[in-house]
Amino acid sequence: MIKPQETYRLVYPDVPNPSPTYISYGLNYTDACARHVEGTFDAKRVYIIASTTLSHKTSFVSDLEKALGPRHVKTWRGIRPHSPWDDLVPIINDMRALNPDLLVTLGGGSLADGAKVIVYALANGVGKVADLEKILASSDEDKGAGGAAAHVRNRTGQGHDPTVPMVFIPTTLSAGEYSSLAGSANPTTHHKPVMKHDKTYARLVILDPALTTTTPEWVWLSTGVRAIDHCVEALCTKDLPAIVRTAADTSLPTLVTTLLRTKSDPTLLQPRLDAMVAASRITVKLMYVPRIFSGCSHGIGHQLGPLGVGHGHTSCVLLPAVLRFNLAEPGQREKQEHVKDLIWREGGDEVRRVLTDAGLEESTADASSSLRAIFDALGMPSTLKDVGVGPEHFDALAVNSLDDFCTMANPVKIVDKSQILEILNMVAG
Repeated sequence: MIKPQETYRLVYPDVPNPSPTYISYGLNYTDACARHVEGTFDAKRVYIIASTTLSHKTSFVSDLEKALGPRHVKTWRGIRPHSPWDDLVPIINDMRALNPDLLVTLGGGSLADGAKVIVYALANGVGKVADLEKILASSDEDKGAGGAAAHVRNRTGQGHDPTVPMVFIPTTLSAGEYSSLAGSANPTTHHKPVMKHDKTYARLVILDPALTTTTPEWVWLSTGVRAIDHCVEALCTKDLPAIVRTAADTSLPTLVTTLLRTKSDPTLLQPRLDAMVAASRITVKLMYVPRIFSGCSHGIGHQLGPLGVGHGHTSCVLLPAVLRFNLAEPGQREKQEHVKDLIWREGGDEVRRVLTDAGLEESTADASSSLRAIFDALGMPSTLKDVGVGPEHFDALAVNSLDDFCTMANPVKIVDKSQILEILNMVAG
């Protein structure tokens, strides 16, 4: 069921025992989705979760509904950022009543995270927030895992497996669509636990750069910075598998270059598609969970989200500071020098021009200052004050960050909230 102009392949074709996720691009998203709904899935009752903005301000959602025709059973409009539990429970109950055989999301990363939790909760009798809290609480198995793995709620083998397959159509660069991990926020405590399950991989991710032209510029660019963060924190961890290193080495300069091009001319579609493919490539690191190739930028960032900070803005603020914090760790200087070289030497003339216009010289700049200059050129925030988080939040934020699996993987071992507070104070503003 593949048209000649469609690229349709496993997202990680070179990984032994890869995830079941396929990626499709080259077709209009409506054509691709309708084709695979019928030919790949033979789905008769398709349930859509769509972005509120796309639903109200564009025809993208109604166009997809029309393309699916009688196979479309309902569209639910909107999940708030960071997938709060009180948003997910009504969808779970609605899907249980309608019994769909395929779930499609159209929009940002919170929809994909929410969908993964929803299909697991749907299979396990969740009907209210208290039920969701119970199934996402730490289990004895989690606590016995040790290290970073103990902070991922592994639900494989616990309860019933999800049975509703998922297709994700993203409009940002967060790239959560490619993993089995799902973060969702407790609306009372603002803590954001992360669960995983072997059956919460999407079956298909459809990329269409034209869809992203209506994504607010700050969302597109900041989620691109999040993808940069995926690359950088991976390159700064220990014992990185060769396939992940290659993905990061390839994706990092591509992301920097394409984001700057999109900033200069938002109408260009090829840089948007190139960025989406690069963002997908680096998520191969998530195939190695419970080994974690991230650090405090991701770990603290997960907990900043429920305070109202955009998913990508967390990386804009935190990544340069976390790099400085980690610099004294043995081996970090060399790893961060490699990051700097990828930016300066592989990014091309336009990237070098941005860096030199910021007053940097290659011989004296480091990874932290180079990335800060790129993020500034993209118009991204640099302090917690810029994103509305004041010192009154720091203590609870530090406590919650200690329980994040990415924090546990930071190159400098994090053993006390004072270390988190040190990073937060570096970017307080």
